[in-house]
Amino acid sequence: MTYCVGLSLDDGLVFASDSRTNAGVDYVTTYSKMHVFTPSPDRLFVILSAGNLATTQEVINHIQRDLDYPSGGPNLANVRYLFEAAEYVGAVSLSVQKEHNMALSQSGVSGETTLLIGGQIAGQPHGLMLIYPQGNYITSSPETPYLQIGESKYGKPALDRIVHPGLSLNQGARLALVSLDATTRSNITVGPPFEVATYEKDSLVLGCRCRFDADDQYLIALRDAWNNGIQEGFRNLPKFSWEQPAKKAAQAANKEPAPTGPVPVPNT
Repeated sequence: MTYCVGLSLDDGLVFASDSRTNAGVDYVTTYSKMHVFTPSPDRLFVILSAGNLATTQEVINHIQRDLDYPSGGPNLANVRYLFEAAEYVGAVSLSVQKEHNMALSQSGVSGETTLLIGGQIAGQPHGLMLIYPQGNYITSSPETPYLQIGESKYGKPALDRIVHPGLSLNQGARLALVSLDATTRSNITVGPPFEVATYEKDSLVLGCRCRFDADDQYLIALRDAWNNGIQEGFRNLPKFSWEQPAKKAAQAANKEPAPTGPVPVPNT
């Protein structure tokens, strides 16, 4: 399992992914889940992947082959809209899955892969889409400016509370990294190295692409700051009514005062 998240903001796009791949508890490997395509100067695409690693790698290889040896059909170099790119990638993914479906199902192995694609074609707005294993897709929106694939539930609360389209790219990158780190605390199938990339709208180039290993000092500082902030917020939660000083004073006034001084001993 893996976890990837993309944010579609007013200023551009943020992409983040882990790099852990599991084939059993005693076999953990690391593969990048972030794939960048710049087939021509007027377009850029980033694809994030979650699911069967072999399927994903074959899909990415087919996409690259279609760019290297165009056959007259659609590819990332000739699509006119981002949704056409999503339709094309979805069709490639579905074709690869169908090719191996029978053999994989007989082995009890899922060959499904789920993808996020984001980017921009010159003259069109930037965008972010989630491509399902069945080949269809959904797009982000101002009301839902982020999309997740893989082990998404643990990193979702931070996004739901904070994300909005007006975040800066750097703020979005920090939030995405927090979402990834929060997931690793609850699920061992997700883990560093983490990759984070930002794209400023209309630039048609990635602004940055960073990798954070488990012992990266910035990642450790970010984790500590987030955890400390949560603990501080918990300590500052409003008190229950029965915890208020006035309530305590009123309760104390209604009680008999405790005896003070020496306790008299009765005569015997």
